[in-house]
Amino acid sequence: MDSYVSCRLCPRECGTDRTKSKGFCKESASVRLGRAALHMWEEPCISGTKGSGAIFFTGCNMQCVFCQNREISRGLIGKVVTVERLIEIFFELKDQGANNINLVTADIHIPAIAAAIEKARSMNIGIPFLLNTSSYIKAESIKRLDGLIDIYLPDFKYIRDEDSIKYSNAPDYVNTAKAAIDEMIRQRPYCEFRDDTDGQKLLINGVIVRHLLIPGMLIQAKLILNYLFKRYGDRIYISLLNQYTPNKELNDHPEINRKITHNEYKSLIDYALNIGIVNGFIQEGNTADESFIPLFDLRGV
Repeated sequence: MDSYVSCRLCPRECGTDRTKSKGFCKESASVRLGRAALHMWEEPCISGTKGSGAIFFTGCNMQCVFCQNREISRGLIGKVVTVERLIEIFFELKDQGANNINLVTADIHIPAIAAAIEKARSMNIGIPFLLNTSSYIKAESIKRLDGLIDIYLPDFKYIRDEDSIKYSNAPDYVNTAKAAIDEMIRQRPYCEFRDDTDGQKLLINGVIVRHLLIPGMLIQAKLILNYLFKRYGDRIYISLLNQYTPNKELNDHPEINRKITHNEYKSLIDYALNIGIVNGFIQEGNTADESFIPLFDLRGV
């Protein structure tokens, strides 16, 4: 619990005593979950045909105006669980056939999840652990997970801090994300796969960096791809998301209060191919749909 006293776990270093009150992230020292269930809508090498064992943690240290999971990110929904119960959930998801344990926005609960993973590994859980993160996380926190996380699934949202401040209230996002992703790749420098019984290749080690294309930010997206490919080459996979979904919080931001266009997304894909990116994923069809947002009904918690 010491890590939660005068909390400085995340880049905000808000200093809140989370054993007594909630920090900027809307969370106390207790772990709260909004959902724990098989999830079919991750990248094919993560979900496979059986699903990823997605555990959605509540609270967030960012405040993205376009957040799709705002019920849990704003701390509106969630059930407190002990570390012991979290370990049970890991095994329940494994028993349901999960390819991996997918820790979604668990950044502000690093001490608890590290303890839970260590125990689960000692009990021979036998499936990979995956950290699904905004990348607004300290490199030191990622170091704490060395040897515990098999797969990192970080976002790279912005390469201009003025946008990270305006749309996510996240100062110094760019340098923070770069340092965090560097540490992830230091730990898991190459992607390794295994063949599933259904013929699907499943990722067991490595890093997939995601970028969500935001309306009007095509140039920024291309700069991000250029940075990632020059720095890491084919050691990582890059996932280009077109599922940006406007919400009622965007009334004050009309410039991004729309879905992205087919031409915007195609331009980004073409750019990726032109600079030589071959290890990647794209989305097909109209993914900017509410049906792709999980129901946070405390299922599996």
